[in-house]
Amino acid sequence: MDKLDKILNKFREEKGSIIGLLQDINEEYRYIPEDVLNTVSQELDIPLSKLFGLVTFYKSFKLEPVGKNHICVCVGTACHINGAAKMVESLERELNIKEGETTPDNHFSFETVNCIGACALGPLVLINDEYKSKMDQSKLLKLIKKSKKTATKEQD
Repeated sequence: MDKLDKILNKFREEKGSIIGLLQDINEEYRYIPEDVLNTVSQELDIPLSKLFGLVTFYKSFKLEPVGKNHICVCVGTACHINGAAKMVESLERELNIKEGETTPDNHFSFETVNCIGACALGPLVLINDEYKSKMDQSKLLKLIKKSKKTATKEQD
């Protein structure tokens, strides 16, 4: 039984929500592949248009693979005032990608969000769902460079 079958069986047994099903798929694959959506539509008799509507409405769902290290920079008012825009610029330069993209080696992906909801901790960055508070360009670039070194050692 493959991973999708397990998720579909869990959904059938527990009569869960479609959102919960999509969350499980997104977590398992680190995105939601189009062929998986087609299978879900057929297996569960859910219109494909409904599934795509949900996946494209919620920003937490991804239709493209994300990097091993997913970086999310809050650019809400409190974080913006405290330097979030400079961190975005630094990340784009350091990773040589734009917001919303993934590096060619799939090691990093990077996006911005309007608010994470922890304004007192800002500027705030999420790296693989781990909150990094009171960030600045220097701290963020140190984390990125450390991760790059780790990735290089893993490839050797």
